[in-house]
Amino acid sequence: MAKDEKKKKNWRDKYRFTIYNDTTFEEVWKIRFTRYNAFLLVSFIVLFIIGATISLVSFTNLREFIPGYPDVEMRRKIIMSAIRLDSLERELELRDKYFANINAIISGRQPEEIVSSPDTSKKYTGIEFSSIPEVEELKSEVEQAERFSLTFPRLTETTGLAGLHFFPPVRGIITAHFDPRSKHYGTDIVTKPNSPVMAALDGTVIFTGWTMETGFVIQIQHINNLVTIYKHNATLLKTNGDFVRAGEAISIVGSSGEMYTSGPHLHFEIWYKGTPLDPEKHVLF
Repeated sequence: MAKDEKKKKNWRDKYRFTIYNDTTFEEVWKIRFTRYNAFLLVSFIVLFIIGATISLVSFTNLREFIPGYPDVEMRRKIIMSAIRLDSLERELELRDKYFANINAIISGRQPEEIVSSPDTSKKYTGIEFSSIPEVEELKSEVEQAERFSLTFPRLTETTGLAGLHFFPPVRGIITAHFDPRSKHYGTDIVTKPNSPVMAALDGTVIFTGWTMETGFVIQIQHINNLVTIYKHNATLLKTNGDFVRAGEAISIVGSSGEMYTSGPHLHFEIWYKGTPLDPEKHVLF
């Protein structure tokens, strides 16, 4: 019992740390402490060092110096790879259905409807496309005006490219030209938001869907192995298998898609026998 009291007493004993001038023996600095105070001080310093180290590693670029930790560029590539892998299976399925629908149309059968679900890595529950009265009224007026239009003759299998008259899908300002070197196989046209997009020629809708890069897309198959593609739409007015006339409204201009759009515009492509054509050589926008 006396030994325990001696230990407690020693734990509370006060100590003095003093610094003297070696020449004059003048007391320069001193500090008084107990073992208990010294233990608290050392604990606080250790915890502070640990906390500061964790903060520096977590909230600064110092963590990139840790061996094996990815830098900013590597993390960006990892995220992009994950997004592309997430949509790869869906894109392959849509491609297979696209070719199956072309075969069905050539064979005279009803094409299968393609429904493309949004990217599972993103949340799109907050996006709503409601009916706009002005757009519906404009669509009705356009359809009514084109019921008796004689401007565009019916296409035949013998009609060549020189004899085709392409209806401009939209009227506006061209912001990006056809450039196969940069894999930009169409023309970007900026126009008023919520403007209707018209079919360039008579044809059959072979694809309607959504992709992460280009948003809502509609493709139309024409005669002579011609295909026109309309991307970044706000909403689609036609479904697979619908037959459309040149100048008929097929969609509404928008800015859908996450990677290749910065505002309301139409990306328009023309493909002839699997080869992209410069839309500006065939259409006056």
